Amino acid sequence: MRERTKLALILTVFAACWFLPTGSERFWNAIQESLSLVKWYAQEHVLLCLVPAFFIAGAISVFVSQAAVMRYLGPKANKALAYGVAAVSGTILAVCSCTVLPLFASIHKRGAGLGPATAFLYSGPAINILAIILTARILGPELGLARAVGAISFAVVLGLLMHLIFRKEEAARQAEGPVVMPDEEKGRSLWQDGLYFAAMVGILVFANWGKPADGEGGVWAAIHSAKWIVTGVLSVGLVTSLVAWFNKDELSTWVDSSWTFAKQILPLLLGGVLVAGFLLGGPGGSERGIIPNSWIAAAVGGNSLFANFFASFVGAFMYFATLTEVPILEGLIGSGMGKGPALALLLAGPALSLPNMLVIRSVMGTKKTVVFVSLVIILSTFAGATYGTFF
Repeated sequence: MRERTKLALILTVFAACWFLPTGSERFWNAIQESLSLVKWYAQEHVLLCLVPAFFIAGAISVFVSQAAVMRYLGPKANKALAYGVAAVSGTILAVCSCTVLPLFASIHKRGAGLGPATAFLYSGPAINILAIILTARILGPELGLARAVGAISFAVVLGLLMHLIFRKEEAARQAEGPVVMPDEEKGRSLWQDGLYFAAMVGILVFANWGKPADGEGGVWAAIHSAKWIVTGVLSVGLVTSLVAWFNKDELSTWVDSSWTFAKQILPLLLGGVLVAGFLLGGPGGSERGIIPNSWIAAAVGGNSLFANFFASFVGAFMYFATLTEVPILEGLIGSGMGKGPALALLLAGPALSLPNMLVIRSVMGTKKTVVFVSLVIILSTFAGATYGTFF
């Protein structure tokens, strides 16, 4: 770090300390909201979402061969297959912008091309089938359909644009990367590995199955009422497969790999959640953050280009747990938010967050992260403006 940079950092911190608004009630409320959000995140999200995701990421890193990743998601893979697989992955994984990170880091580490990897990074939280159904039921079928079509299209377009923009850097990365070795002989068949991964993904999905709205019945409610039974059965199946098909060295390597992802990602996530809570309030869209939600609602009324950009930009930095964006948006729409900005926020918000950006930067660097985030915001802005024009 240059001496000038160090001096600038010291002066910035000093100025921030000098002008701390310690006499402001809103400042202390924002600090409380920040801590409340971290507490809520730790209680509601880490054990059931992130921990299973870390183990899945560790398993991908250890047990999914580099040859398989390169075959389906690598730069030389069939483009239609690679982007197709990446773009619809969110229909299987009901994850948020933070839970998808260890999975993205793992497939990127294994040699997946930047295009398919970033398509997966966006689609994982954005094309959550449960959230799309909830959007259609609460906010209207037109908005639900627009969210589904926009998210799937965005995943492919974002992946292709990232590939085109950074094709030279990616070519160099692939050239310098490890040579893809043939699959090693192992004592398990493909179906055994498939059941092992299916059990872990099933645990992640069913343990986080959202509660239906009051009075709502049907399949969704039935699954929710039996979610812990299903999760328990899957957990027993996972333990059985580990005991029967894996040796001690493999299990040790798997745990070590999962721990590596946890060490890399958790500190950045929790730091980002602290900042997000301070700026925008705690769980449930509280009005006690340093930036009142009422200001946001006032800024995104109508369907101007600025309103759509503002919704995309703010949504990109907010943190949305899986399915929480729908009730938050319902309140904002009730406060005057336009339909175009609502779609813009739905396309940018769940896929990104400040914690998410910090971790993405640690995986693929500052420049690629800035471009990726900018593309999401720009595409969401124009999609929202277009939708608001017709609806």
